[in-house]
Amino acid sequence: MLDHLKANNRAWVDRMVAHDPEFFKRLENQQSPQYLWIGCSDSRVPANEIVDLAPGEIFVHRNVANLAPPQDANYLSVLQFAVDVLKVRHVIVVGHYGCGGIKAAVDGKRRGLIDHWLHPIREVAEEHRDELAAIGDTHKRHDRLCELNVMRQVRNVSSDVFVLDAWARGQPLSVHGWVYSLATGLVNDLSVTVRAPRAP
Repeated sequence: MLDHLKANNRAWVDRMVAHDPEFFKRLENQQSPQYLWIGCSDSRVPANEIVDLAPGEIFVHRNVANLAPPQDANYLSVLQFAVDVLKVRHVIVVGHYGCGGIKAAVDGKRRGLIDHWLHPIREVAEEHRDELAAIGDTHKRHDRLCELNVMRQVRNVSSDVFVLDAWARGQPLSVHGWVYSLATGLVNDLSVTVRAPRAP
C-alpha cells in the first residue's frame, strides 16, 4: 500500500544525499529553527516550500483555519516547546486566502465538531460585522475575514503567558501575521508584528 509514496521518499532521499551527503546526519543531530509557523492544515499551504526553507529550519503547527486558541493544549504545547526549548525568534501566524475553514465558519451550515473549533472565527466576524457587511463581493469578504482572523490569532499568541514570560526574561521574540495567496504564491505581511507586551 502507498507504494508510490514510498518510492517518492526513496527518490527524495537519493536527491538530498546526492546534493548534500551530510544532510541527514545534521538533521539527526540537531534541531534549531528560528521560526515557528502556525498555519492552516490545507494541503495547498506547505510551510517549508512557501518560504523555501529546508527541513529543520522551521517548526510547524497546523490546524484548520490556523487558530491559536488559548484553551487548545496541542497548540499551547507546540508554542511552549518552540519558545522555551527551541528558542525560536519568530512566531508567524499564516492564514491563506480562499480558506475553507473561514468559509465554513460563517456560511450557516452545521457540520458537527468542526463548528465548535471554528467558533472563534464567528466571534471575529461578529466583532467586525459592519466592516464585513460593507464588502459586497463574497470572496473579498471571506478574504478580509481571513486577514482579521490572522490578526486575532497574533493577539492570542502575543498575549500568551509563554510569550510574555519570554519577553520578561529578555528573550528576542517577534509575532507576525501573514496571509498566503494560493493564486500568486506570495505572502501578504499584514504589518501587525508584535515584539513586546502590549501596553495595558
